[in-house]
Amino acid sequence: MTADIDEFETAAGDFLLADPVRNTVMLTVVASLKTSGTDAYGDAPPTFGWYADSEVRSAFLRTPPMPAIMTDGPADAVRELVEVLDGAPGLHSPTTTARAFAQAWHAANGHTPKAASHRRLFRLADLTPPQPAPKGRARLVTNADRDLLVAWFSAFGIDVGEPIADAARAVDRRLENGELLLWELDGVPVSMAGATRPIAGVTRVGPVYTPTPLRGRGYAAAVTAEISRRALDAGLEVILFTDLANPTSNALYQRLGYRPIGDWTELEFA
Repeated sequence: MTADIDEFETAAGDFLLADPVRNTVMLTVVASLKTSGTDAYGDAPPTFGWYADSEVRSAFLRTPPMPAIMTDGPADAVRELVEVLDGAPGLHSPTTTARAFAQAWHAANGHTPKAASHRRLFRLADLTPPQPAPKGRARLVTNADRDLLVAWFSAFGIDVGEPIADAARAVDRRLENGELLLWELDGVPVSMAGATRPIAGVTRVGPVYTPTPLRGRGYAAAVTAEISRRALDAGLEVILFTDLANPTSNALYQRLGYRPIGDWTELEFA
């Protein structure tokens, strides 16, 4: 374990980059910490760790107050992580790893963590834009959109059950990196989609948000298809997560050409 992000990258960076699709969340969090500072997700300093025998087999990080993140890993790595996550609110990891962790947590603490959410990771195969397309057009965001984006980011966090502690800072980071696209109708924004900065040729779409009164009109599909097309045109591999509790979004992304890779679970330690 270490509090030094450079030491973590030196030790575990090659392991993470060997599979940038499955390790997408950890890679983007590390990138954000390096560009925006170690307080990008909260005031408490982050903690990093990796598990190795002859080579690195697993890695994790914790950015309080957020749940810890763990990659795939062997049983020994799971058992040892139980000992160091005391005080964390939860853990986000591939579902098979989460199940093993829940069993190890129960053995050590006498109770089983709650599965707070289930997500599925998708990879874009052949993009199929919505037909017919809704009226309107896509455009990149500008600083003039900042207040609207802060409100939308906050609403998105509430919608998915993950309130954003500092939506303004999250928006500023996305504005700086040019990672957001709006769909607008008659000059009025009606939906948005984001995409992370590419790492090892991979970008992850999200968030995708449409205000409640404007849903069901195809705006989210259109702006997601457009940001996905731009990523493909740039030669990138495009992925995204969906909430398995939301059948509407799962069906939407599959219609656009996204295909499932695997499942992830967030455990809650309450």
